[in-house]
Amino acid sequence: MITLANVSKRYSPEPSASAALDCVDLTVERGEFVAIMGPSGSGKTTMLNIVGLIDTPSSGRYLFGGTDLSNRSVDQLAELRRRHVGFIFQSFHLVADLDVRANVELPLHYQGVPRAQWRTRVREVLELVGLDARSRDYPDELSGGEQQRVAIARALVNDPSLIVADEPTGSLDDRRDAEVLDMLSTLHREGATVLMVTHSEDRAARAERIVHLRHGRIVPAARI
Repeated sequence: MITLANVSKRYSPEPSASAALDCVDLTVERGEFVAIMGPSGSGKTTMLNIVGLIDTPSSGRYLFGGTDLSNRSVDQLAELRRRHVGFIFQSFHLVADLDVRANVELPLHYQGVPRAQWRTRVREVLELVGLDARSRDYPDELSGGEQQRVAIARALVNDPSLIVADEPTGSLDDRRDAEVLDMLSTLHREGATVLMVTHSEDRAARAERIVHLRHGRIVPAARI
């Protein structure tokens, strides 16, 4: 589903500047659950941003679903992102003055889905994350774990091909951490492709495969 071929990313034009990603090759199959690990500054978030179509490589090729995206415009990439990628971040990024249902509806609004289709889909994803009874509550009325589950529902509401999770449980206590990881594992078992950045070996162990980054390169685990 995802192929990075000799992908590099540089944020500075200076020849002496180091690359955030340096000649990375990576393939993630459809339905796979992959964890990305590495120390701070190793390129994890840069990789996630490229895979999630937020950023573009400085060089190399990125194939999504077999299609080379090298020549796609910013608007075309944004449209692909809206339709095919669901994001879960460490910070929940919920809109404080919108209730749970309205927060989950946001991607449908931006994607241009007819409003008549919203109610059924939003109810389905809120039932999936166990929050259908809280649809009229506001973010400040929810626990941290519940807020993250709302963020997961929002990521799933447009039925994405890929779920991208950047330290999705980093701000949660152990019990809420386990709840969110259980949810990601469930989504994976149901066929979702999941790419998750984490610093935790215990969290990474939930994945089928772990990719280790150091200084912008994929390295064997023993070198971390």
